[in-house]
Formats: sequence, C-alpha cells, structure tokens
Amino acid sequence: MNKKGFLVLALIVSFLVPAGTLFAAGQAEAESGAPESLSVLVYITGVMAGSPPYTALAEGAQEFASGHDAVTVKIYEAGFNQAEWEEQLTSLVATGEYDLVLGSNPSLPEICERVGAKFPDQKFIITDAFSEGNGQIRTYLYNQYEQSLFLGYLAGLVTTSSMEHANDALKIGFIAAQEYPLLNKHMVPGFLEGARMVNPAIELDFRIVGNWFDANKAADLATSMRSAGVDVFAAIAGGAAQGLFKVAQEEGAYIVFHNTNEYKAAPGRVVGCGSMEQKKLVKEILADVMEGKVTYGEASIVGVQEGYIGFFYDDPAYTQNLPADIREDFESFMDKIASGEIEYSLPSL
Repeated sequence: MNKKGFLVLALIVSFLVPAGTLFAAGQAEAESGAPESLSVLVYITGVMAGSPPYTALAEGAQEFASGHDAVTVKIYEAGFNQAEWEEQLTSLVATGEYDLVLGSNPSLPEICERVGAKFPDQKFIITDAFSEGNGQIRTYLYNQYEQSLFLGYLAGLVTTSSMEHANDALKIGFIAAQEYPLLNKHMVPGFLEGARMVNPAIELDFRIVGNWFDANKAADLATSMRSAGVDVFAAIAGGAAQGLFKVAQEEGAYIVFHNTNEYKAAPGRVVGCGSMEQKKLVKEILADVMEGKVTYGEASIVGVQEGYIGFFYDDPAYTQNLPADIREDFESFMDKIASGEIEYSLPSL
C-alpha cells in the first residue's frame, strides 16, 4: 500500500488538505463551543533533561499559556519507570483539575485509553503517536518514516563516499534505547530504505541499549559496531546517545541525528540533523482547542510537506562537515521529498 492509500484507509482527513486547514473543526468541540478557559496537564513520559522533544512539548504549552490568560499549564515528569506511568496519570486525572492531558509518546494512547475509561469526560491529545476511534483521544504522528528515509539517504551518501572515516564495508548502524512499533515499523526500515536508494548493497546493524540513560552501554555497542565496519550511525536513545557521541569522537565515525540539532554534541562527526517541529505543533493544537476546532477520535500524520519535519541546513557545521557534492545530492533529494516526487510505502503501525 502506498503512502496516500494508507492515509485514506486510516481516515486521516487532515493530511489530505492544505497545512493551513490541518486541524479541521471537530463535532465534539463544536457542539459545546470553544472553552472559556483551559487547564492543561503536560504529562512527560520520562524527564525533560536530555530530551529536546519533551522540552519542546512543555515549552510550547507554556509559551501558548503566556499569551492567553485563560490557559494554565502544569508540567509533570513521570520518570523512566514505565510501570508507574498509568498509575501516576490516573492519580493526576482523578483530581479533576485538568481539562486536557497533553503528551508525546507512541505508547501513551494505550495508557490514556485505560485511564480515560475511568474518567469519561477527560480529553487527551498526544503527539508523536497514532491512535484513532476513541472519542477522548486526538493524536498527531510525525512522519518518522519520512525523516528516517532522508537521514538514511544521507547516511548512504556518507558511507559510500571518500570521507576520512568512511570505509568500504557498506554498513550503517542504528542504536535504540528500546524497541516499540513506531521504531520497528517506521524508523528503522525507513533508515535502511533511504540508504539503499544510494546503494542497494548497504546493510544495517541494529542494536538495543535496553534503557534511555545508559551511555556506557551505548558506547560499548557503538564500539562493537564500529569494529564490525559501521561508519555512519543513527540513534534514538535519549541520554544514552552520549555514549555514541563519545565513540564517534574517539574512534572516528559519523552520525545523522533525528529530531534535534546535535551538531555540537560531536563536532566534526555529526553530519546531519533532522528537525521535528514539536513546539510549533503544540501551539497550533492548543489554539485549535481554544477555538473548538479539535475532533477527538481522529489522527493525523504530519511530515515534510506539512512543515513539521525538516532538516537543520543553517548550522555552519552542516557545511563544514560535508563535502559540497554530498550536500548537493542530499538537498536535491530533500527537494524531491518536499514536492512528493520521492515515492515510498508507509507501513501501517
């Protein structure tokens, strides 16, 4: 099934209209009109330190509230013990203090379904997740397959190049904190597909840390992968990615990074960084909530064409770290993604 077909079957109406009308008026909100006030619980499934997407989630909500007197925001960091997340959220929702729970995690919809069953008036909005059909939950999934595709393409250009730390093994690597459907079905396959658009013989070495904070374990994995011929890495590992940065600096390897600008984390080694416009999306979501324009029970997928996935071209490190011919090839590929010229199949979750 191609990308368009997947979205039609998923009934993601908002993806099929221009970005300016992405968040269509919702029946559930329209029946009662726009709220006069809004109390938002930003539920962080982890901690903000070392997690730019969570930081952007919180900052987006706080910045929106600072411009709207009728909006209040509470930030709650749930920590790394996932077994406690549902109990914590249940206790918070049980207070009745919050009109809206705002979160960002692919596993959060399932938790919110169970919590919401106990509190049928509670509303949940979750970014970086996909779930539809529950009238209490609205989700917005970043097209991480697409981001992985173009970062994989860049990794393919680097591993097949004559850059100092590239070798002849045609191996790229992906280090993840843990496995989950979005990672396994969109990000890892997209990364490999993008690389194989450069050379079909490229292979992927995929390793798991086991948590989001063990930088020493990530460093051990990176060292092993480097010895096996990997010369370009991607990572979705939270604070554990610091171990990869260290190995890349000391042993010589390159890194492409999802979602945030990490060029300074390993100077000369991070050759490309994708962007995820979390803060922008959060502000637009809350504006739509205040205007009564949210349809709960629906889901959207947002990517390059909608302006929520991109790439950090403007950092001087991008120009300094990559030869001109690689940059030219990569930027041409990005233009083709933005125009819809690059065709790919978006797997279901």
